[in-house]
Amino acid sequence: MIRRRVGDERPALVGVVHLLPLPGAPRPGPPLDVVLARAVADARALQAGGADAVIVENLGDAPFAADVVDPVTVAAMTVAVAAVRDAVTLPVGVNVLRNDALAALGIAHVTGAAFVRVNVLTGVMATDQGLITGQARALLQQRRLLGSDVRVAADVLVKHAVPLGPMALDDVAHDTWARGGADALIVTGTGTGRPTRPDDVATVRRAVPEAPIWLGSGLTPERADAVRDLVDGAIVGTWLHEDADLARPLDPARVRALRAVW
Repeated sequence: MIRRRVGDERPALVGVVHLLPLPGAPRPGPPLDVVLARAVADARALQAGGADAVIVENLGDAPFAADVVDPVTVAAMTVAVAAVRDAVTLPVGVNVLRNDALAALGIAHVTGAAFVRVNVLTGVMATDQGLITGQARALLQQRRLLGSDVRVAADVLVKHAVPLGPMALDDVAHDTWARGGADALIVTGTGTGRPTRPDDVATVRRAVPEAPIWLGSGLTPERADAVRDLVDGAIVGTWLHEDADLARPLDPARVRALRAVW
């Protein structure tokens, strides 16, 4: 699932289950049982529409903690990921926003999830949460100590963030892969739902030709042709919601429409 298999005609489609605000979130949300019901329904919509995997993230918890979330968030996300994993037969991933890589790994390990997404694995990025520092050493060390086979998909110059100084995309990609130990690289646009530039994907592909590469934002049916042959997969959230509205549930008809061209 991380890399397109030899002979595959299409890249993977990884649909996002955006959790409603969890207990302890800055903004009010529904009771946890309502959050779980929505998460399970969205995961089933992804499976019904033909997605290859799902990734669960706490989007409803914005504004986010920079790098360590509250214990109640870890507890609630563990319950949510376990519920999603029980509801579908697809591989499941975890993204603990904004960048709690160790929490994501812990949740994935105990729930049997397959992979985590880490927004900043190496380097330092200026974000709306302040400065975020990469956690590659701590993450890989913890994975080794756990004896875990959870894979790490890491963003390269992640959306909603800028580096502290001029940095070439190809250099960052190489460092994230070779020095940070990522199992897959994610290339995004500038923000949630914003398109990823095909030139950026091509740059990362040239810099690290051996790395699996995923799109991380902005995929729609209209944009599929421009990037399909450059990547091994895509993480898709916004467009798959009803009317592309993040406040509404995921729409299996939209999943099928994207799957048909991806």
